Amino acid sequence: MKPGIHPLYNNAKVVCACGTTFATRSTKELIKLEICSGCHPFFTGQQKLIDTAGRVERFRKRFESTGGKTVVRAPIKSAVKSLEQVGSAAKRKVLTTAPTKETKLKAPAAKKPAKKEA
Repeated sequence: MKPGIHPLYNNAKVVCACGTTFATRSTKELIKLEICSGCHPFFTGQQKLIDTAGRVERFRKRFESTGGKTVVRAPIKSAVKSLEQVGSAAKRKVLTTAPTKETKLKAPAAKKPAKKEA
């Protein structure tokens, strides 16, 4: 290994938002966490709402305005016509450049060159 190009690997202090601290080794002296094994629902078995940018608060506000009932919206009328299923009895005409059976003409056979006798 080349000397002088690698960072120092020292003891580091890890601090979680819940207040839990522990020591580990890292290239940084202080590591700050939002969630750790002490407060994560998977490890604790308790559900805990983490409000990120007010999302939980906005959801609760919308939920209270409906009184907990499901809101049924009117169906949106689509301007797109429905397509027929493939293989249906009514087939559409398809524009194509490929020759059809009716317009297919037989090309005259190419003439073979006459053999010269030596």
